[in-house]
Amino acid sequence: MEHVVAAAVIDARGIVTGWSEGARVLTGHAAEDVVGRPAADLLAEDPPPRTDGAWIGPVVVRHRDGSPVSLTVTACPVVGPDGTPAGLTLTAERPPAPEATLAGRAFQQASMSMSVFDTRQRYLRLNDAACKVMGVPEDVLLGRHFPETVEDAEHSRGFNYHLRQVAETGRPARYESFTGAPSLNREHAWSIEMWPLRDADGEVGGVALAAFDSTEQYWARRRLAMLNEAAASIGTTLDVVRTAEELIGILVPQFADFASVDLLDWVLGADEPPAAPDDRIVLRRVAHGSVHEGTPEAGVRLGGTDTYPPHSAPARALREGRAVLSQAGEPDFMRWIAEHDAQAPEGRRFRRGVHSMLAVPLRARGTTLGVAVGVRIAHPDDYGADDALFAEELASRAAVCVDNARRFARERTTALALQHSLLPRGLPGQAAVEVAHRYLPSGSTAGIGGDWFDVIPLSGSRVALVVGDVVGHGIPSSATMGRLCTAVRTLADVDLPPDELLTHLDDLVTHLAAYDGADDDVAELGATCLYAVYDPVTRRLALAAAGHPAPAVVLPDGETRLLPLAPGPPLGVGGLPFEATELELPEGSVVALYTDGLVEDRDRDVDRATAELCSALTAPAASLDALCDTVLKAVLPEEPSDDVALLLARTRALGADQVATWDVDPDPALVAATRQAATEQLETWGLEETAFVTELVVSELVTNAIRYGEPPIQLRLIRDRTLICEVSDGSSTSPHLRRAHSDDEGGRGLLLVAQLTQRWGSRQTTRGKTIWAEQTLPRE
Repeated sequence: MEHVVAAAVIDARGIVTGWSEGARVLTGHAAEDVVGRPAADLLAEDPPPRTDGAWIGPVVVRHRDGSPVSLTVTACPVVGPDGTPAGLTLTAERPPAPEATLAGRAFQQASMSMSVFDTRQRYLRLNDAACKVMGVPEDVLLGRHFPETVEDAEHSRGFNYHLRQVAETGRPARYESFTGAPSLNREHAWSIEMWPLRDADGEVGGVALAAFDSTEQYWARRRLAMLNEAAASIGTTLDVVRTAEELIGILVPQFADFASVDLLDWVLGADEPPAAPDDRIVLRRVAHGSVHEGTPEAGVRLGGTDTYPPHSAPARALREGRAVLSQAGEPDFMRWIAEHDAQAPEGRRFRRGVHSMLAVPLRARGTTLGVAVGVRIAHPDDYGADDALFAEELASRAAVCVDNARRFARERTTALALQHSLLPRGLPGQAAVEVAHRYLPSGSTAGIGGDWFDVIPLSGSRVALVVGDVVGHGIPSSATMGRLCTAVRTLADVDLPPDELLTHLDDLVTHLAAYDGADDDVAELGATCLYAVYDPVTRRLALAAAGHPAPAVVLPDGETRLLPLAPGPPLGVGGLPFEATELELPEGSVVALYTDGLVEDRDRDVDRATAELCSALTAPAASLDALCDTVLKAVLPEEPSDDVALLLARTRALGADQVATWDVDPDPALVAATRQAATEQLETWGLEETAFVTELVVSELVTNAIRYGEPPIQLRLIRDRTLICEVSDGSSTSPHLRRAHSDDEGGRGLLLVAQLTQRWGSRQTTRGKTIWAEQTLPRE
């Protein structure tokens, strides 16, 4: 077909003033029939609205025979001598026929959207894909300014900006955009490339672009980014509920408009999963969230339980162990919505428009823990197969974190129960000191530590104060703490001095380490301990430490200081000595024993924390218990990273009227006089009822000291909560019970003492030994 181009001139009033031969060929109207008539009389259809400037686009005119003729018209404005608009010059031609060349067909049939614009951002060409995106035929857009064909939005302005930049600079541009399009019902991701079109002289005459729909790739990247975000933000704590909340933070609003996490009840406790699951699936809501503040869509409140019917997506997900999709229009989906509307009618209006739901089980290490549910309301896309795969991957990661938190909670509960069972619940009765204590388990993810303390009554109204710290955390540390605590009590019963007791304890730890294995994981190795013995008769405190912080003391006049104490090596090092320190304390002094968690932390200065401890100990308090609370509040940070044990002891003293002492010459004839002196002292104390047993005990112990011991010999009676009889001599040989035969003349004395007294024993001293026996005082 011959290519014909028409030309026409229209004045400012819209009257045709010029008509070419080509115009006659295309329309059938001769010049004499058209010139002088309004141009609008030639139109078969109203043209699209145009600007006052130049334009190009489709126009439909009426042929002389009455048929419509589609033309592509290019209009250029003309002005008069004074610069005012004088009309338009028009050129027109038939629309291009279907592309005949291979290159033309490639452009027209390309799967990606391709368009050509002039330098003023007006459409010159669109391929079929571009027309589909815009939702209109090509001839509707030709010649129109791009901003006129789209909504006034940020992404449209950005697109137009890049078109101008390419036209003005002649440099290509490439960028990505996540936007909608006139004919698309949802937003798409686009990878857009624009490049200049140059003429033979190299001048830019237009801009071409190709837009690739990269929505699938975009969502794949988004899902990968969400998984990376989940790896960093889920499981930051070993708390089950917090972990579930972190999962909700990933899902909403990126993946769901509403999401919830429901767990089986046993997950929140310290129990193991039931052997056979119940047919009724009862779950507890631990976290939920939505795009609306307050999560009004929820049909179950936080902490509440719900029973899921078998047909529901969450129940199916738990039963089948896979993600379950449910869409609007499906009977089970509509029944689920109706049940929630009936259960929580106040949130019905927020559920309006729910169109897709995805339920995915939370499974870790072969155990089902619960289910996560995502719901889409405003989000236009239904959940699909790719979303299900993503949800399963995300849920599996979150489930491992939930299971870790559950296991930590179970181990922490077990370790705490074990530790509390090993720590003294009620401190034994004794008159040497008034005591108060606190134990605070660590809340850190490392778990419960191995801090411990003890108060052990000793012979002679003395008392042992013990505090220790085991390396590590969890059940192994608690078990180790129990072993050490038992060992210290056993060694204390032997009544060893503090430095000797720690030496024996160190040997024991070394042997335990050798028995358990030669690796470095033996929990006893590196443990610390402080052992102190206070005597209320002499008011002297003897103590030694194995790698443990020195205690603080507050004197009655308010002076506070750390006791001068050699720190000694930790337990298990072996081969190094422990040094004992001994000092006299005024009655009413407060001794503070503690573990390093009270003053040591990564972000704290030990010296400053110790000074805070000494200052807090001088604070006025109604009781030792109140002083414990004051110290912890003043010294500890808000979230201690380690366990803390604190033991406060206020010293008491036995007065001279409560202690009687006699030096005994090693003469058997003086035993009677010694016995008589003891009886007279009991009368002075008003303890005549105990005279008979006391005479027998004094007679037996003094006689044994004279017969088997060495001078000097001394008898001491102590009236405390019990009546204590002590006989000391210079021999280090300890007595022992033996069963006398019927024909033996002796050997029954100690057996008689053991039968008549509450308890008896012996202890080594620097000068020899002391044999002691205690009697219960008569009730007043």
